Amino acid sequence: MYLFDKTRLDLAREFKANPYGPHSPDLQYLLHLMRRPSPDRPFHCLVVDEDDERWTLAVMEPGGRRPPTLTNHVFTDLAEAEWYVFKLRWRELAGEDLPID
Repeated sequence: MYLFDKTRLDLAREFKANPYGPHSPDLQYLLHLMRRPSPDRPFHCLVVDEDDERWTLAVMEPGGRRPPTLTNHVFTDLAEAEWYVFKLRWRELAGEDLPID
């Protein structure tokens, strides 16, 4: 069974400082939890609109059998987009917002 520890703010800071890695084993573990879609909850992801120039936040329905639904939230910086999704997924796991901007 995978466990999530919302007190490990050091892992959020590590991700924010270096979203592309390399990551510590503990952060790799957390990212594995975050990137695993739930069969009963929507899943946030990024969709590339233009080759490495624009990304749109999207939501996949539980089960992932349909294409993701695009939102109106568009990013031109991938690191900013990754951090935004990280915070959304943290909220899903923790049940509360990440207390780091």
